[in-house]
Parts: sequence; C-alpha cells; structure tokens
Amino acid sequence: MAQALAQSAAIDPTRERRPAPALVLRRLDLAHFRSYETLRLDVAAAPVALIGPNGAGKTNLLEALSLLAPGRGLRGARLADIARKGALHWSVGATLEGPDGATRIGTGIERGAANDLDDVEDDDQDGPSARRIVRIDGEAARGPAALARVVAAVWVTPETDRLFLDSASVRRRLIDRLAFALVPDHARRVLQYQRALRERSRLLRDGPVDPTWLDALEAQAAEAGVAVAAARNDAVDALAAELLRSDGPFPKASVALIGRIEADLRARPALAVEDEFRAFLAAGRARDAETGGAAEGPHRTDLALRHVVKDMPAALCSTGEQKALILALALAETRLIAGRRGQAPLLLLDEVAAHLDAERRAALYAEIGALGVQAWFTGTEGAAFEGLPAAAQLLAVADGRIRPM
Repeated sequence: MAQALAQSAAIDPTRERRPAPALVLRRLDLAHFRSYETLRLDVAAAPVALIGPNGAGKTNLLEALSLLAPGRGLRGARLADIARKGALHWSVGATLEGPDGATRIGTGIERGAANDLDDVEDDDQDGPSARRIVRIDGEAARGPAALARVVAAVWVTPETDRLFLDSASVRRRLIDRLAFALVPDHARRVLQYQRALRERSRLLRDGPVDPTWLDALEAQAAEAGVAVAAARNDAVDALAAELLRSDGPFPKASVALIGRIEADLRARPALAVEDEFRAFLAAGRARDAETGGAAEGPHRTDLALRHVVKDMPAALCSTGEQKALILALALAETRLIAGRRGQAPLLLLDEVAAHLDAERRAALYAEIGALGVQAWFTGTEGAAFEGLPAAAQLLAVADGRIRPM
C-alpha cells in the first residue's frame, strides 16, 4: 500500500500547481484561555499577522487555533495548565469555512469528571479532574480525535527549531499530525494503541497477570499498532515525494521513518506483521514487566531528515539551515494536505518572519499567496510583514486586546 501511495504522490513537478480552497477561520471566541478572560475575534479569509511586544498574548492565540485540531496543541500543554489563572475551565470556539460551507467548533475542559482519555496525545495525563470536550456544529463529539475530520493545521514555533535535537517523541508527534490530516481515522488508532499498551503495562507491573487478558490486549495493540505504522509510512512517503519536487530558496530535504514495524510493512503483508508483533509482545512480558512499556513498536518510531544537496543529517546542519529545512517541511506538509483533502490547512507561524533573510521571506510570502492558505503569523515589528499579500490583515495585540493596525 505504501509503494502504491508513493507512486501516486510523485506528481509531475512540471505540472501547474493550482491552489486548493483554503480552510479559513472567520471567528474565534476564547473564555478563560491563558491571558484572555474573554475574546471575540472576527477576521477575513486572508493571512493574518499578529503584531505586538513579547508577552502580549500572540502565541496564546496561535495555541488556541492549534487546539482546533487533534492533540495538545503547539505547546503540548497539559489541559489543566491552559486555563487563565484562577479559572476552573477554558474554552475555544471557532467558525471555520471550507469548500463545504461553515462549521462551528467548540472545545475546552470540564472539571470534576473523569478524564476519558480521548485526547490522542495523552503520554502525560491530566488526572481525574479535567476532561476535554468537543462539540461540532452544536453536537457532542467523542473526543478530540473527531476534530481530524474537520480541521488540519500545520505549525512552526521557536521550539520547532529543536526538532532535530529533541527526543524521538517530538518527531513522532509531527508525523502523526500529518497522518491525522491525511487519514482522519489515524487519530483513533493512535489512541487505541496507546491505551492497549498502557493497560498491558499496568497489568504486568501490578498484577495479577491474567494470560487471557494479556493476550487480548496484545492483540489490540498489534492490530492498532500496525495500522498506525501503515498510516505513518503512507504519510511520510507522500511527504518525501512532495519535498523532492520543491524548488526555490528553501533547501531540498529527504525524510524517512526509522521503526521496526514500519520497515516490516515494506517487506511483508500487514496481517503477517501483525501476527509477528503480537508474538513479540507475548514473548517479552517478563522483560517488559521490569522495564515498562514495550521494547519495540510504533511508540519508538523516529523520523530522519536530511539536507539533500549537502547529503547531511539535519541535526548536523547549521542553525540557519535547520530553520530553512523546518520551513521547507512545513510548506511541503501544507501542499500535501491541500492536495489530499481538497482544502489547504491552517498554517500557524510563530515568530518566523523576523528570522528569515529577505529572499526567503519573500519566497515564503509568495508560496502562501500561491497556495491561498490562511497563514497566521506573529511578530514584534510590522515591517517584517510588508511583503504579505495585499489582502493580509495586520492586527496589533496588547493588554489582552486586538485592533487593526
């Protein structure tokens, strides 16, 4: 399946690229979110630049937008830590427009209810006092995984500069965010895999060890884990093809997955890999009871990225080259999602423009104009955004208030 997808994704680079309709935010409502007690923001279907001093709350707005997609947002924060100081809850509401019309989304936390763990990135849980809820067009949805069918988002933040130096878990989240956008059911499969492994680890640690129950959990983990690995293979194959057809001042990059299950899927049928993974988990119970987790599986997958022209791992490139590689990656993700979903995702760029030279900044703005994407920027100086498309909206952020510049 991965090979077939890679072939279909290798689009002729000489073919004219036509912009897909963009997913655009028209209204944002916040309550008790970070520095904002309440906020209502209405914007046009065009790029937005949020301009103000450090600490004004610009990144908080991007974080709110990132929480409209599955996961813990661009900061990876615990749900309870997002609430404004002294508040017991927070909420983000948004009206989004796409090719099929407008959709209203609401998400936030409720206190005093058991966490149902419907968040797909739940490595560090929020405990029994905070539960994330989601509503789509007024109807309750079964957790944040449901957002994958409505919203796709790509982001770059100052912390993303450490993508090549941080642990593999950071790179797995990047892979999964892309897979959420391309295969919405991937969010649910990641959750199923995490839950099965977590429950297996608990039984192995605390006992009593029930072989029948462990068999069932390992079967669930193997089935979900192979599905997760297959979706990641497909997503990264397609991303690799998109990166190689990119031209311009951003460096060409190559990406590849490093993982046992992902590699096995390229050599053997999925059912055979699933059987092998289930047998591996069963054989490793004694070891995993001592170490916790599992020695192999999609929870240990990593992403390798290289500078093609220099034939160098991204981790060994200069800081400037790494920043350029990250932007090349984000733009390729945006193009890929737009082509697959039929609409461009939200693109969130935190403190990016000020760190680019004039040539790359112009190239970034030209790409955004060509894609027709609603990009959201932050920065401290308005001059950095002079090359944005004419319809772009420049908004001043200060003291919890937003006004046109």
